[in-house]
Amino acid sequence: MPTWNHVTLQDSANPTMEQLTFFHDYSMVWLTTISMFIMYMMIMSTKNKFTNLMINEGQSIETIWTILPAMILITMAIPSLRMLYLMEEMTNPQFTIKSVGHQWYWSYEYSDFNNPIEFDSYMIPAEETKNIRLLEVDNRLILPMKTQIRMLTTATDVIHSFTIPSMGMKMDSVPGRLNQMSMKSNRPGLFTGQCSEICGINHSFMPIVMEMVPMKSFINNFIKKNM
Repeated sequence: MPTWNHVTLQDSANPTMEQLTFFHDYSMVWLTTISMFIMYMMIMSTKNKFTNLMINEGQSIETIWTILPAMILITMAIPSLRMLYLMEEMTNPQFTIKSVGHQWYWSYEYSDFNNPIEFDSYMIPAEETKNIRLLEVDNRLILPMKTQIRMLTTATDVIHSFTIPSMGMKMDSVPGRLNQMSMKSNRPGLFTGQCSEICGINHSFMPIVMEMVPMKSFINNFIKKNM
């Protein structure tokens, strides 16, 4: 979950977020290099008449700044397209979870069992929780770690967005439509998120808390308890 003075991405909890973090760092290297080069050329063009003349009339520099950006875009597009493909790939999910956005809370459905489990998840008021403010709920989404899960999401009223940064998840919840994403956590823990679509007056009061637990604990402490 986010902390005070947190200026970087949250620690990744699955391979998808690890790839997103890598691509972010990879892109920032290129952006920083390009920005420094442009700043250098701007400073030199104001101090050196020869450099200014070369930039304005040099055929070589015009060829370079046409071809080089195209090559940089290609080197950034290849890993980007690869990641988009991997994020859309659905690889043998072991079970499916459905999240439904409402104004302003979430409901969850475990529909793969003989007796489906359904419950609503409301934010706990700030004065009633000891955990992080506006990010705790009365019923957490409990899932097994190291398990391939298919997440479906939709909404009943307006467009919401199911977002958990540390899991690399961000899906629009659209009324009348099902969107899906695959996820798998490498470690146990609590992973928080919020609706990231401006969905109305209480948009900032519908958090998501996902609790990843070992499979044995998931079956014994959650499934058997709720069935």
